[in-house]
Amino acid sequence: MTRESPTLALPPGLIRALSDLPEKDRHRLHDTITRLHTVNGRLWDAEDRVRGVLLPATRVADCKREIDQLNAERNTLAERADEILGTLAAAGPADAPPHTETLASVVDRLSVLTLRIRHSERAAAREDLARHRVPALHQQRAELSTALDALVADVAAGRRRLPAAARYKLYGRDDADPAEITPSRHLRRVVAFGGLSECGKSTSAEFVRRVCGAQRLKIGFLLRQAAHREGLADPYALSARRQAELLLAELNRFADAHVDTRLFTVESVHDDSSITELKRLMGDRLRIVYLDTSFVVRVERGGASAHAVAAKDEIKMSRGAHQVAAVADDVIDNSGSVIALRARLRRIAVPPCTAELRVATPYGLGLPAPIASATADFTDAIRAHGPAVRLAALTGSPGEGTWTSGWSDLDLLVVAEHKAFGGIHEALTRYRAALNSAVALGPTLVTPGELTAGRLTPRLDFALYQLQRGRPVLYAAPGIELPTITRNELALAAFRELPQVVITLRRLRIDAGPDTLRQLYKHLVLACRLVLREHGRWDAGPDLILGAASRLPGLTGFAVPSSAEVATAWRDGNVGTVLDPVVTAVDQLLAWYATQLAA
Repeated sequence: MTRESPTLALPPGLIRALSDLPEKDRHRLHDTITRLHTVNGRLWDAEDRVRGVLLPATRVADCKREIDQLNAERNTLAERADEILGTLAAAGPADAPPHTETLASVVDRLSVLTLRIRHSERAAAREDLARHRVPALHQQRAELSTALDALVADVAAGRRRLPAAARYKLYGRDDADPAEITPSRHLRRVVAFGGLSECGKSTSAEFVRRVCGAQRLKIGFLLRQAAHREGLADPYALSARRQAELLLAELNRFADAHVDTRLFTVESVHDDSSITELKRLMGDRLRIVYLDTSFVVRVERGGASAHAVAAKDEIKMSRGAHQVAAVADDVIDNSGSVIALRARLRRIAVPPCTAELRVATPYGLGLPAPIASATADFTDAIRAHGPAVRLAALTGSPGEGTWTSGWSDLDLLVVAEHKAFGGIHEALTRYRAALNSAVALGPTLVTPGELTAGRLTPRLDFALYQLQRGRPVLYAAPGIELPTITRNELALAAFRELPQVVITLRRLRIDAGPDTLRQLYKHLVLACRLVLREHGRWDAGPDLILGAASRLPGLTGFAVPSSAEVATAWRDGNVGTVLDPVVTAVDQLLAWYATQLAA
């Protein structure tokens, strides 16, 4: 209700008649009439605003739209009130004279008259005409109240018939021009979840929030916010088009207020008409997902009784929830494994992109000729598998141009369909034999599905990030799709990986000696790289990484020999000159890390 709106007083005869109604109906009617009076108050205010002489044309259009909304709500609420008030009528003779209005129409007139009295009384302080009108308006209200009581008595006695309650009002046309509201440039992607009770909507949205960083919202919340902002009593009484406009307006506000959020989810889609209209407004920025789950599975997973689930289904289906499947972009059978569901959700929420990768021959990676030749033969062997193999790359030092003979490994990444792994295993066996123990080979085999489903280790995240930013690959299939890895995701991956690396570093420190120098040094560099990522630093190369890490707040500078010196000492079997500085640096880092996390 508008500020200082007058209370709507119903006449005594009507109040007595209503006392005979069931308690549930009385509460429903009281709520409906209160909301009707509220809408009338807001409608009065909106009509006052639109008459402002200095109001710009765009604002006039907004006010007119608001007035149409309120009129539509007023209509719906009056019809709803008549559904209950009509039960007061007694069966009378078929030729009983009809009345010109329904009971709710008279109550609506009484509401408007009450508002007119209040506004006239305010104007009376400055206008003589308004002051003279006030007594006449009070008389009109008294007469209207008396007439309403008389009509209630006649209807209850069967002496008068009421007209049909349906008003058949039309607000807007199917051929009207679409609303001008468009998605904000900050509203990049929205995933809307629909389905029947206990189908997994909330669980799915929470997974997308936790894994993909989405902002999770409810459709009911958005509509209530819009109703409060627009002064609407019942947004669900509006047309599907207008509900969609209100939803988009609220989504735009959230997106504009959270410009770093690239993904939103909305639940629960229970109305096929409004979500279809929202899709028309948003286009590809909106992805409608319907979770199709059998009744038996929903009862088992939800924990509620079959009767309770069926009752909730009935309510949702009355709104068109089951028809959302027909307009959905994706219909997911959620009767299977959680792994399959999450893989599908990850691809929907963060679609893979076609990657433009830089292909280089092994001879251009700074590798010794025998190793480059063996690598070229391996690349030819796996390419023979055709489309089943999507990608092959040497990650780490070969891609960074820092590969050192006798020190560096060959970290190999192969992306292929599972059915091709048998042949790839054979090619790897020949590859190892050709390397003749000159270098350690560390292969990583993953399927395209694992990549696009986001089932990645932190190290694989970083390798893909490097490849998508220009590091060379040995082979890439045309149109290969890869997940887009952002720096924020790498920082989060570093947060998750660093604890395991630190624990491993402590274990290596216990066994520190000439034979473990290589592992100890490499894990020191890896730990420092992850620490720097958490600090927003992206240094590459062991020397730069250790130098940058030694300047972190509270960490004493490292006195570690250069990576070339460490590699040479290791290769020559003369580790005594470099082992102690490396161990000292490890101790410094571990002590610093423990201090940073101390309670």
